[in-house]
Amino acid sequence: MSLIEIRNLKKYYKVGSTIIRALDGVDLNIEKGEFVALLGTSGSGKSTLLNMLAGLERPSKGHISYGKLDLTQLSEDEITKFRNLNIGFVFQSYNLLPHLSAWENVSLPLTFKGLSKSDRKKEAYKILKQVGLEGRMNNKPSELSGGQQQRVSIARAFVGNPPIIFADEPTGNLDTKTSFEVMSLIKEITSKNNQTFIMVTHDEEMTDFADKTLFMRDGKLEKVHERLTIDEVLEK
Repeated sequence: MSLIEIRNLKKYYKVGSTIIRALDGVDLNIEKGEFVALLGTSGSGKSTLLNMLAGLERPSKGHISYGKLDLTQLSEDEITKFRNLNIGFVFQSYNLLPHLSAWENVSLPLTFKGLSKSDRKKEAYKILKQVGLEGRMNNKPSELSGGQQQRVSIARAFVGNPPIIFADEPTGNLDTKTSFEVMSLIKEITSKNNQTFIMVTHDEEMTDFADKTLFMRDGKLEKVHERLTIDEVLEK
């Protein structure tokens, strides 16, 4: 059984008398530990699909299953609990709280898990060390560069080792050099912890890091490109 199974997923919006088919029948399996990129132009449906997978929007039709759990059948409270326990988020605009230090921003997801302040700080330090910011624990976002702020955002997404990470244009506000540094860091952490990583991007270069790239157009999954393993390359 795949970690995530998506079947006949549809999302329609009505704008005046026009029906917008944001998702128009998507079928997809995502395996545990996969690094997946959703690629497409604006309006292709990639961000809508990400929101559906994270339970941030309800589909018009179809099912999203995490193992035996059908996300589309859960109440809002159940979905929120599922997200808090299983999902981390990396945002394009960092979404850091300006009045909090780096470690306080990173530790926020742990408050939902009932950890004490001292335990939250220990966990925040461990992940900030992994992203190379242990010396910036007490700095606020305004005291950090854009690349450093995104590293804090990454640390917040990965703190507590959630099994699934979603990212919405994680390198959209970064220069090319910093983008590759950030993506290399994400790839390293997800590979080490066997975490599933699903990101939306418009930058084809960033898909080089992905095991699977999903090309979307007009709400449909147009094609899937899967990276060959070393064994598969040698077999050819």
